Amino acid sequence: MKGAVLLEDGSRFEGELFGSLEPTSGEIVFQTGMVGYPESLTDPSYRSQILLLTYPLIGNYGVPGGDTDEHGIPRFFESRRIWPSGLVVGELCTSPSHWNSRQTLDQWMKEQGVTGITGIDTRQLTKQLREKGTMLGKIVPEGTEPASVPQDDPSTRNLVAEVSVKETVSYNAGGTPYICAVDCGLKYNQMRCLLKRGARVDLVPWDQPLDVNKYDGFFVSNGPGKLARDVGLTAGDPVKCATTVSNLRDLMASQAGSKHAKPIFGICLGHQLLATAAGGHTFKMSD
Repeated sequence: MKGAVLLEDGSRFEGELFGSLEPTSGEIVFQTGMVGYPESLTDPSYRSQILLLTYPLIGNYGVPGGDTDEHGIPRFFESRRIWPSGLVVGELCTSPSHWNSRQTLDQWMKEQGVTGITGIDTRQLTKQLREKGTMLGKIVPEGTEPASVPQDDPSTRNLVAEVSVKETVSYNAGGTPYICAVDCGLKYNQMRCLLKRGARVDLVPWDQPLDVNKYDGFFVSNGPGKLARDVGLTAGDPVKCATTVSNLRDLMASQAGSKHAKPIFGICLGHQLLATAAGGHTFKMSD
């Protein structure tokens, strides 16, 4: 089925749909990795974004199975599902070759209900996004009236709350040290790294109060926080994740002046939230 990528500036890129074949919308962003599309598609940081992959051939090693490790964590994915609302590629491989391939990218995206489009001039589209910045956009089947497809703007929603666990999940009960991981959109590889080092980990919701006396250390994960459109602040704080920032601020204040303060580590969005809690202000770097 033919379709097109439509940008908010009026640009149109035509191609062939795969996966779900349903119209979709979101913020269009590009990623330049040569490999790793299963990991990228399951990264919660891409929640409600249309992901453009710049490498010319995508899907050539298929999609791996859902094997899990001794902790029940999938070995080859970064979360339990696909998070982007759409995928844009230059050329889709329909006959993958890899010892660990269990299905094609097209089949996987059909199962997950995610729409993709192939045959796009990804170099031109990437250049346009690089020069003008990320834009809202849609993927629509041929014959679909663009105005009939609602435009999703991720910056208007609390995406962190959407991707975070709803209750505490514990791993490696006999391990040490005892780490509290705040799930703002955590990738499984971060959990693997902690568990590989013998840690006991509680994965807690993004807004859960943090008990300084219970844990040996605190980790604040990555997530789908981004610069709010026309606001200049992270969509996580103070616009959406004020509770997380408040919890981190209280945690730091409770240890002020202590010679035995518990370490707190943030990565990506977690780093921004931690910096904000410490009194900093985050902003998007200019090109």
